[in-house]
Amino acid sequence: MAPQETPRGREPVLWLLLVFTSLVLGTEDRAAGGGCSDLHNTTWLEYRQHRTQLQVRYLLLTRRHPDCAQAFSLQTLDNTPNDFNASRATKVIVHGYRAVGSKPSWVKQLAGALLRAEDVNVVVVDWVYGASFAYNLVEEEEEESNAPRPAGLDPAGPMFKGADTYNRLDASDARFVDAIHTDSDYFGISIPVGHVDFFLNGGNDQTGCARSRFNSMYGYVICDHMRALHVYMSALNGSCPLAGIPCSSYEDFLKGRCLSPHSGITVSPLPKEQKLFLLTTSSSPFCLHHILLQVEVSPLDKSAVLEVVLTTDSRETEQRLRLHTGLTGYLTVLAHPDPLCEIASIRMKNTGTRGEEPLCVNNINVRRGAPWSHDFVQVCAF
Repeated sequence: MAPQETPRGREPVLWLLLVFTSLVLGTEDRAAGGGCSDLHNTTWLEYRQHRTQLQVRYLLLTRRHPDCAQAFSLQTLDNTPNDFNASRATKVIVHGYRAVGSKPSWVKQLAGALLRAEDVNVVVVDWVYGASFAYNLVEEEEEESNAPRPAGLDPAGPMFKGADTYNRLDASDARFVDAIHTDSDYFGISIPVGHVDFFLNGGNDQTGCARSRFNSMYGYVICDHMRALHVYMSALNGSCPLAGIPCSSYEDFLKGRCLSPHSGITVSPLPKEQKLFLLTTSSSPFCLHHILLQVEVSPLDKSAVLEVVLTTDSRETEQRLRLHTGLTGYLTVLAHPDPLCEIASIRMKNTGTRGEEPLCVNNINVRRGAPWSHDFVQVCAF
């Protein structure tokens, strides 16, 4: 058996480069009256008064005033906001659907993460009115977009999965489009929408969300959906690399069938509708190291379950591999918070035959590429 960390030198992976849309804005204006502005909040009274209006405005945040947004709109473009610097890159945040009476509390967190990572202009698109009770109008807009790199954080699925590419995020929208999927079986979209699409833990149920720490039922419901945002913000601080492996399906990825990524994201022509898969933990920084486990066993008379435990000085992870009659070779992807070079031991246990049949496992080698190896006790001879 030879567990190997997925090769990086010989088989490059597509890195999860989470860079938000960069735009060069022309002129923007500060809202009359000055002072700090915040996202709109909606009420049922406003719903009755403005049910067919989007009422879009924009909020500017910079390192100079990271907690004090300057508001402006397309109708007031005579003066540029004081803090706007056209020589810097501009990052644009666009929130999604909102329940009536709520505003996206995460926007301030994301803006702060962007500003800590880079000295930029952060423009927040405030369309809470439209996102609450005029959401159906979004599909009817006919505006062209020329953003160089839009990124979708679990892009919306309802009302958009069946829409044509003109009316939803798509690879044709820009030179490069990427997306992160974490709730594709509920709020998010399940189909690829960019040049590369990262499906975290398969893109559906996220680790830790089944036993959510959120206090409210609303928080529990959106736990999977919000994971894309939290992983993105964690990646911004550079605490650990997040890499995706190209594969046709999550099942093939878990079975170790996709260890030959085609290319990096800087290649030409750019890929389109490329699915990438990766495993994450349930909390920040969410990083796991993917390790390929190859197992060869003697022929079995009945199916079995092999329990594999990877141990370091501080923690251990466990994974079960189902073994079938007629098969002697298996591949699977393991995940551990620590790199393979820090794995102290591998423990295996046959848990599927209730001790009725001994399970012979070939000599165990632990290695990271070719630099080093550690031979364990010979379990049985083949």
